[in-house]
Amino acid sequence: MKYPKIPLAQTVIQLCETKKIKHIVLSPGSRNAPLTIGFTHNPFFKCYSIVDERCAAFFALGIAQQLQEPVAVVCTSGSALLNYFPAVAEAFYSNIPLVVISADRPKYKIGIGDGQTINQEYVYGSHVAYASNLKEDVSSNKQFTQAEKDLPIFKGLENTFKKALGLQQSVQDYNTLEINTALNTAITNKLPVHINCPFNEPLYNMEDSASVKVNSIKSKVEAPNFSEFKTFNNAWQTATKKMVLVGVLEPNSIEEAYVNLLAEDSSVLILTESTSNLHNKNVIPSIDKLIAALDTEEFNQLQPEVLLTIGGLVVSKKIKQFLRTYKPKHHYHLGLHQANNTYYILNSWFKMPINTFFKSWQKVYKPVASNYQPFWVNQMQLRRKNHAEYMSKIEFSDFKAFHHILESIPKDFQVQSANSSIIRYLQLFDLNATNTIFCNRGTSGIDGSTSTAIGASTVNLKPTLCITGDLSFFYDSNALWNNYIPNTFKIVVVNNSGGGIFRILPGHKNTENFDTFFETKHNLNANKLAEMYGFNYSSSDNEIDLKMKLKSFYSDNSRPQLIEIFTPSRANDEILLNYFKLIK
Repeated sequence: MKYPKIPLAQTVIQLCETKKIKHIVLSPGSRNAPLTIGFTHNPFFKCYSIVDERCAAFFALGIAQQLQEPVAVVCTSGSALLNYFPAVAEAFYSNIPLVVISADRPKYKIGIGDGQTINQEYVYGSHVAYASNLKEDVSSNKQFTQAEKDLPIFKGLENTFKKALGLQQSVQDYNTLEINTALNTAITNKLPVHINCPFNEPLYNMEDSASVKVNSIKSKVEAPNFSEFKTFNNAWQTATKKMVLVGVLEPNSIEEAYVNLLAEDSSVLILTESTSNLHNKNVIPSIDKLIAALDTEEFNQLQPEVLLTIGGLVVSKKIKQFLRTYKPKHHYHLGLHQANNTYYILNSWFKMPINTFFKSWQKVYKPVASNYQPFWVNQMQLRRKNHAEYMSKIEFSDFKAFHHILESIPKDFQVQSANSSIIRYLQLFDLNATNTIFCNRGTSGIDGSTSTAIGASTVNLKPTLCITGDLSFFYDSNALWNNYIPNTFKIVVVNNSGGGIFRILPGHKNTENFDTFFETKHNLNANKLAEMYGFNYSSSDNEIDLKMKLKSFYSDNSRPQLIEIFTPSRANDEILLNYFKLIK
């Protein structure tokens, strides 16, 4: 096995292996050659080569999203690591352990006009949980032969060599501790970290065995803190209106018995979203469908006394506005990661695994008789009937297209949703419980959705469907410049010739200024991109044709598939806004 000659590179690689960070996404470069040599020559690692660093980082994020374990991205010096920043920010707000390992110039080459050089230390600021700025090796830790030691020049420099070796050991100890700390932070906190590695030339030298041995330090895990539990449980048990709001959540995060514990309590209303991946007959999965047209009296009726939030960020603006206006008396958050004070009333955070909390809670849990849940579950059934009636009447549009897209998805698919209007349309439908739904909701950006989906598809055994809009797709089109796309990977592009969500938001529409600078009208299509990257391409612009083509879209796994659905841009906003008016 080949190793890079540089001790720092060896240290990074050995510690990644010790901590079982298996998936390494590399982008080409020269300064990162020691890392590339080490990772690609070690059979433990699964290495990927992605040229575009922004795509590479989102690709790695997709893998980490699925595995819920650290994935490393490795780049050269200069602007390369700046292109990681969108994915780093997404990882930070989505609690995804992305490990950025950047090569850097030695300190004496920074700030003097040397090529491909920027100030890389702490470049991600507060968007990483830890930043390790490592020290350059003092020597190569060369093991001198006896013949070399007998040379007269060696005798005169023996003290100098000893001093250099002592300094190198100090550097080695510092770097080892810093790398351990960074990797442990990523593992324990499920957050991105940055490891910056200064390398001096020569960069490509190799050796057959490692010249350094590293000490792997185990990460520490916090013990669950139940100190606020009694106060919480007293509030919970005395309330007749309790709301459980579930944001982004990994599939199977909560044991079914614990979901049933809440769902069978008539005083508990469970609201979820597409990205919650939680299903039960008494759970309401389409929040906006339920609350969009409520009046003041109904909002007062819905107002909970206690709010328990679980999981990550929530898509629905309507539920945020409701809970900020009709505040519950108490708000508690449950989960290992961020407890956001989204509704400005957060009492306490149970920072622990969800099932650990429920395991203790079920011992003292007592259901409370109430009409709270039955009333709103019944209201949801009425909304579903109205939804079906409305869908049967509307013309072909984004909304109608989504009806057929979501109805056509086979069982056991992984669905990766783009942001903006795409994820919002998904929220309005009841989805198949066998399918899992993911979306980059940390920063809610349109960048990187396709790259994330492709990364996720490489490690998830389920076939992957990426649903995206035209702007998001074209923005991230370099995602298709990728040699790892499985034949079962499929993309649906809903092309309404611009940023359709801006037509739904307040603003002056149907003007040249709006079309150019907000909606960004265009006449692009994905046909040539699909051809260039080896996708089977089809398109549709009407309901009958779409239903027919979706059947072959899922059945053909000879190559990755892309179907582009063209919808009329001017009708979509009115159809959606009228839906919210008529849903009751």
